[in-house]
Amino acid sequence: MTKSAVPKRHLPTSPFKAPVAPPPKQFAVGDQVTHDVYGLGRVLSVDAEIAVLVDFGSVRERILSPYTKMSKL
Repeated sequence: MTKSAVPKRHLPTSPFKAPVAPPPKQFAVGDQVTHDVYGLGRVLSVDAEIAVLVDFGSVRERILSPYTKMSKL
């Protein structure tokens, strides 16, 4: 059997606290970042929290949200 991609629902009557979703990652122009595939880079532009353009030295890549493989340094 495979697991469903749908997250589990929290019932309001549950005695347990609802899971807290982590805040979405936000980047600004000039931020230094690291990416699992491309390595170190610097943010060149931000497209309304949909994507960011990052200069990784040898290549410029447009990384789409939710930025799972990228983090701010």
